[in-house]
Amino acid sequence: MDYFPILELPEEIQALVVERVASNSFQDLYGLRASCNLIKALADRRSVCHFNDVLSVPCGLNMHAELLKTCYAERNPSTLYMKGVQFFFTFNLQEEGLAFMKLAAGEGYERAVIGKLVRSLKWTWGSLNGDKFRAKRDEFISTIVPSFYSCQCVPILERDWVLWFIENSKGDKMCNRCFWIKEVGLFFREFKPMSVIRDTREW
Repeated sequence: MDYFPILELPEEIQALVVERVASNSFQDLYGLRASCNLIKALADRRSVCHFNDVLSVPCGLNMHAELLKTCYAERNPSTLYMKGVQFFFTFNLQEEGLAFMKLAAGEGYERAVIGKLVRSLKWTWGSLNGDKFRAKRDEFISTIVPSFYSCQCVPILERDWVLWFIENSKGDKMCNRCFWIKEVGLFFREFKPMSVIRDTREW
């Protein structure tokens, strides 16, 4: 297999490649950094922190606090979303939390990507708040999920009142409101309460 000589590209194109790799995963970014000094210099630019996929890092790994702060300062969408979810659920600051989530969406995240972030964010709620989380999940199932099935935006494929198969209940053409009900349902289904590893109020 022939490899494309990236160093023969103009520097601005090389920088775009680095940014795309950064948005894919930290592992790929650090692998690229090791390729040569020129690429390392491009990867170490502060602006690249805007594209880092913070949520691709396993929750058991301890990311350097300054790196997270730098990513947040560069309006990194994943850190904006992390801060929003933590403010909303952990600190009970709903308005501020939603504002940060909207900022993340405003940075170019499509609704399907936000859904992926919701389902991958398993660390936000402190373990001591597990009962509160379960109470909110039960409240969501009893008060919000029924409106998902009563909405006639698309035909209902199957009903699932306890979130086990909510992603298969409607087709992809559902309205925006139903889409977000589904995504929040997936969040409540897959979220695992555990200790908070970062206090985003320090960013």
